[in-house]
Amino acid sequence: MQRPSQTRPGDRARPLTARRGGARVAALTLLSLADTAAALLLPAALGHTLDLLLDGTDAGSAAGRRWSLLCAALVGAQIVLDAATTVLTATTDAREAARLRGRLLRHVLAVGPRAADRFPAGDLVTRGTVNAAHAGAEPAALAAAVSGVAAPAGGIVALALVDWRLAVAFAAGVPPLAVLLRTFTRSTADVVARYQEIQADIAGRLVEALGGARTIAAAGTEPRERDRVLAPLPELSAQGHRMWHVSARAVARAAALAPLLQLVVVAVAGLLLAVGDLTVGGLLAAARYVVMATGIGVFVGHLNRLVRARGAARRLGEVFAEPPVRHGDATLPPGGPGRLELRRVTARRDGRDVLRGLDLVLPGGATVAVVGRSGAGKSLLAALAGRLADPDDGDILLDGVPLAALPRATLRAEIGYAFERPALLGSTLAGTIGFGPAPPPADRIAAAARSASADTFIRRLPDGYATRCADAPLSGGELQRLGLARAFTHTGRLLILDDATSSLDTVTELRVGRALLADAHARTRLIVAHRAASAARADLVAWLDGGRIRALGPHRDLWRWAEYRAVWEAGDDAGEARDD
Repeated sequence: MQRPSQTRPGDRARPLTARRGGARVAALTLLSLADTAAALLLPAALGHTLDLLLDGTDAGSAAGRRWSLLCAALVGAQIVLDAATTVLTATTDAREAARLRGRLLRHVLAVGPRAADRFPAGDLVTRGTVNAAHAGAEPAALAAAVSGVAAPAGGIVALALVDWRLAVAFAAGVPPLAVLLRTFTRSTADVVARYQEIQADIAGRLVEALGGARTIAAAGTEPRERDRVLAPLPELSAQGHRMWHVSARAVARAAALAPLLQLVVVAVAGLLLAVGDLTVGGLLAAARYVVMATGIGVFVGHLNRLVRARGAARRLGEVFAEPPVRHGDATLPPGGPGRLELRRVTARRDGRDVLRGLDLVLPGGATVAVVGRSGAGKSLLAALAGRLADPDDGDILLDGVPLAALPRATLRAEIGYAFERPALLGSTLAGTIGFGPAPPPADRIAAAARSASADTFIRRLPDGYATRCADAPLSGGELQRLGLARAFTHTGRLLILDDATSSLDTVTELRVGRALLADAHARTRLIVAHRAASAARADLVAWLDGGRIRALGPHRDLWRWAEYRAVWEAGDDAGEARDD
């Protein structure tokens, strides 16, 4: 039974933060903590220096000068550490974003076409660009948050070391600060998640509009399409304003609470100074430490960045949770005829059984056309036959070996595909035809192009096969011929054509069909046919109806059935096929 492997419980949240960049993250954390330590030492050093200078003795003045140098050194250290932290934060963010984008791309390609079915193109683009950048900032944001916690905590400890009564006075305002932070974190996480979802929705609509730009222009519906793409914009704006309002409220409340706490602590310090329990330098240090202890505004900024990074990481985790296609290490029998067998295959899409317990055998060396009404599942069957998708139940075997047990390299070497809308993935036309793990020689590329009736129009171009794809003005039919040539170049035991000749004129399709049969590019051929003439040229026709193979036989035999003729009643080639 061919089923994709299931993810383990921890796979979804597993390693979005840096593993390879762990040393950089550790260094960033240490730099941030060292900067915080220098900031915590400076008030005590300043206070002690002030006390020495106010002592009035020569020894006190000499010691004060030495301590002044120490204060200057601490200030210099803060400047250097700040600069190093800034540079390392920027490089860590960039490296992590690049690592996540590379990993996301590799995973999407490993998942295969199922990734495009699960996530719209625009949504994947947003996750791989904006969300990857935000998630890549998580390690640096975490290091900054740790430093942001260390500064207030260190300030409270320092107040206690100056005088325990100062820490008690400050402790009265800690519960409101804790409630403030908890409320901010909870509210921000919800807003950020929704904001990122709407961003992806707009990107998806834009990609759809760009893909149908010619249709939109021909229909004159540009204003309506613009409104459709930008329809979620008001909600995006509302979520953005809400996000800033949450942050602003947290900062405003902290700004109102912090001065009150500072005033209370400084007042207590003044009383201690008046009764002789605190020096002037101690008062200075206490005033500085209470500012650090109430530095909630800085911490809110770090927390906001961390929450946004975690939200983006969760969106990437949804993609990583899709299990990649697993391959085996079995081998095909040497010289096998390319016999393909589907046993009790069931495939579901959108909660519906498109194929239900389907049984089909393609004899080795035969050309089998799959026909059926629109929506019958012909393209899905073609995808299953070459393991571009896995069935929900059942088995598919090539020369007696389950497709799921074969290595990826064997699958791609032995099964070739041509699609209705082939993609130009090579830099040149020759590169497009030879696109694959191992580029074929030039003579093989030219032979495949001739079989696909593409050689003539390619040689008419100024640079021939070396023409850059971006510079080649190709019609829909020419594009399909390039796709056919690519399939002819790389095919082994099985060749699958998924409506790959729909844009060809009748004469060209006839030439390609004859070349396909005469040149024997593959031992077995599976053709998704939308023209009766294509079905008529096949050895067998598999009539797909109701999720199962209703009949399997030559086209001329099936033509006797009224229901089979009804499949072609809207086709242009019905009469031609009947005459054949």
